[in-house]
Amino acid sequence: MTKIIDMRSRPSFLHDFYGATPGTDEYEVARWLNRRVGSKDDEHFKRSITIEAFVEEVREVGITASVVVGRDTPSLSISNDRILELTAPYKELIGIASVDPQKSNAVAEIERAVKQLGFRGINIEPGFGSPALKVDDLLIYPIYEACEQLGVPVFLMSGPTTPDLEYANPSAVGRLARAFPKLQIVCYHGYYPYVSEMIGVAFRYENVYVVPDMYIFLPGGSLYVEAANGFMRNQLLFGSSYPFRAMGQTVDDFIGLGFKGAVLDDVLFNNATQLLKLDI
Repeated sequence: MTKIIDMRSRPSFLHDFYGATPGTDEYEVARWLNRRVGSKDDEHFKRSITIEAFVEEVREVGITASVVVGRDTPSLSISNDRILELTAPYKELIGIASVDPQKSNAVAEIERAVKQLGFRGINIEPGFGSPALKVDDLLIYPIYEACEQLGVPVFLMSGPTTPDLEYANPSAVGRLARAFPKLQIVCYHGYYPYVSEMIGVAFRYENVYVVPDMYIFLPGGSLYVEAANGFMRNQLLFGSSYPFRAMGQTVDDFIGLGFKGAVLDDVLFNNATQLLKLDI
């Protein structure tokens, strides 16, 4: 049986943004996004109304472990303590902490999240900040320095839902990777629609990892597969982006994308275990 680590997954009950409350505008947006990225059932996420139901679905699909990512932006904040509360009781769940890099306590929170709470990575979303920032802005350097010193990867989220596509251009990721060659940098959403540019950055910098998640199924997403079948074999990772794409369908669709031989095992599992230093 294929082992799978889902690098981006959140139960819907976590926030209205994820479709927690039927009848709300946010719920309809979640349905809309599911349709846009190819979910056959645009209300599949209503199943995960409790953490127990979410974990049950993870087990049914055959996912070995799911990485649950919070958020810390001016418009949406889910505390790291809340993520720990949800993930700690289940061996199938792995938490990634989030910080707003523009908050004065960001570095202290990173140290607390890693040293005290045991998180294996830090997520930031500079393009959603106030003001929006590019990921290589000098203001964020203390975040990267802290992650590098603590030996944990930094996760950057940007894609077509970013308020301004200027902040989804991965050229800034390349400048960041050059400035911090020992820092492991993980790019959620694959910085879609800049697929070729993202692949070019990963080609130049081996400390850059790519999680295209739901956008690998959109036009141009096949280039991620082509890259993984070549030089990028150890830099591409699987993510469902649940609840914005159906969990089981995404696994099935992903396996059928055309990864060659043992490449699929690396992308689905091995790369994630090495990146997060997991003993599974």
